[in-house]
Amino acid sequence: MDNLTHSLVGALIGQTGLKRKTGLAMPALIIGANLPDVDAACFLWLDGVEHLGFRRGITHGPPALLLLPLVLAGLLYGFDRWQAKRGTRPPARLPVSFKWLYLLAFIACLTHPALDWLNVYGIRLLMPFSDRWFYGDTLFIIDIWLWALLGFATWFSLRRERQGGNWVRPARVALTVACGYILINGFITRDAERMRLMDAHYAHTIAAPVPLFFWKRQLIFPNQEGNHSLIDNYSGPGEGRLNVRRLGGVTLADCRLSNAAERDPQVRAFLVWSRVPFVEYRRDGLWLRDARFADPNIGDRFAVRLPEGTCDVFFR
Repeated sequence: MDNLTHSLVGALIGQTGLKRKTGLAMPALIIGANLPDVDAACFLWLDGVEHLGFRRGITHGPPALLLLPLVLAGLLYGFDRWQAKRGTRPPARLPVSFKWLYLLAFIACLTHPALDWLNVYGIRLLMPFSDRWFYGDTLFIIDIWLWALLGFATWFSLRRERQGGNWVRPARVALTVACGYILINGFITRDAERMRLMDAHYAHTIAAPVPLFFWKRQLIFPNQEGNHSLIDNYSGPGEGRLNVRRLGGVTLADCRLSNAAERDPQVRAFLVWSRVPFVEYRRDGLWLRDARFADPNIGDRFAVRLPEGTCDVFFR
């Protein structure tokens, strides 16, 4: 999920009353909820789409989820001690407990892969022990309805706190409602995945959430040859005529992708990340893309040009 969602979840966890456990609890929760995304620093040394094969990996796995909160707790604890020595420590701040800082940062850190798993992009939950990707296919990466719910609840809880009212209950109710919203979306996805095309080549269906319209799904019907089918904005079995788009055209068996991956780190990284790869022919050559991000408005952020000679034929 996007970092605003992660931050709001961390803030709401604090507003449930946990921020009273120690000084600097809110920074531990908000920063901790975003901490696994330190792998975004890879943009400083990786080119093109190479980040696809690196992100949502090592910093989202079990060892990192134990060690990153430890580092954060140590930094916050040291910051508090440093302020105390300089005489700049805010007098209203609660006493700082390293144990509680670590525990809160750990709890917040765990929410990060839980949320990341919910979308179609995927996450490698077992890194570095396994490169396997896991997909929840439940929420779009940026869900404005979740933004509205979490954002309003955070504002309302803080406002209640300033006014001396019950500020804990709104946060707890909002987190409960958010879990219910996620559960409903999970049922919508599972129901959409029952949709099948009358074609033996399609073994299963991927139901990808779409922006804004949470009740709709983009249905992807993967084909082992890389000639996938796609239905946009599917809203249930009661829908009328379905507009089926075809993706691909170049059969994957006619492409030496493993050889291309050995020669080109961009192709190698893309194949590590890709879930539904297909090859698209353009005037400037052949491009490797993924059916989850086949919208032409996305551009080439999720595409890589194949080296010449990778594929033997263009169309069948």
